[in-house]
Parts: sequence; structure tokens; C-alpha cells
Amino acid sequence: MQRAEGGGRGFALLLLLTGAAGLLASWVITLDKFKLLQDPDFTPGCSLNPVVSCGSVMESDQAEAFGFPNPMLGLVAYGIVICVGMSLLAGAAFPRWYWLTFDAGCLFGVGFVSWLQFESLYRINALCLWCALAWIATIVLFWYVTSFAVRRAFLPAPGWSRALFAEFTWVIPLSHLGVVGMLVLTRWWDFWTS
Repeated sequence: MQRAEGGGRGFALLLLLTGAAGLLASWVITLDKFKLLQDPDFTPGCSLNPVVSCGSVMESDQAEAFGFPNPMLGLVAYGIVICVGMSLLAGAAFPRWYWLTFDAGCLFGVGFVSWLQFESLYRINALCLWCALAWIATIVLFWYVTSFAVRRAFLPAPGWSRALFAEFTWVIPLSHLGVVGMLVLTRWWDFWTS
């Protein structure tokens, strides 16, 4: 029989927070997308200037990567994250395969938002603030779930990486977010400084 592991209260709350942030972003983008489909002249509230232009992002081909609006995928995925967080708060424990599946979903999520970041910065040439909230939530979620899987030995990893994740988990997502922030800053440096 496989051992089942639950997460601590802090980990459960982190899942709830990142899931709620992603769900909020997905919900607002979905509502705005439906408004945009009904009225092509609709301007989303977060379209503030030529760079911060949610409408430009929503109207792009990349906004429907799987044939339907991307935020609809977010509604489901972040809902699952919230369910896992609530289950952990209630004292649930899950087997290794569950945690590996959950981490694989988070890996897909961070890979997908990384592609969306590239497309937003270098192909669409616009930034959506609600999308950025989903990016932040997904990056933090991925690294903390991966840290949990490594520290609990669900993912094979050398001892030094277990020690790194145990002591400095927060450094990795913060560094990842810092890189994304620098890419956004440098991509539109002339705009931000003029």
C-alpha cells in the first residue's frame, strides 16, 4: 500500500491563494471575452494604453490555443487547485501518484503560461494585467508543488536539491518572477521611461 501524504496548513493556504488568484483572473478574462464577442467595439477595463491592452491579447489567435478561450481552461484548472487546497485543509492525504499527477498538471500550466508570456511580449506586443495575475499564480503554484514533491521524495532528486527546496523554496519562484518582470520591463523600456 502506498503511503499517503497531506500538506501543512501553509501549503494548503498557498494552494487556495494561488488557485483563487488564477480563478479570479480567468473569470474576469472570460467575462470580458464574452462581452467582446457580443460587441466588437467593447474595450476591456484593463486596456489602459498601447502596451497594457487586454483587448489586443483577447483578440489574438493565441488567446484560443486549443480552439476555445484559454481562460475557460483556467476556470477548470484553478478550480482543481482550490479543491486540492480545501481538501488539505480538511486533513486529506493523497498517494504519490496523485501528487505526481498534480505536479504534472502544474508543469503543463507553467509551460503554457511561459509560451503565453513569450507570445504576449514578442508576437502580440501587448500585456494583459489579468493574464499577468494568472502567470504569477501559476509560477508560484508550480514551484511550491514541485518543492513539496521533491521534499517528500515523490520526485527523484539529489540530496542537495531537497535541502535547497526545504530551506529556500521561496527563492526559486521569486527568481522566476524576477526574470519575467525584467523581460516585461526591457521589452517596453522606451514606453515605460517616456
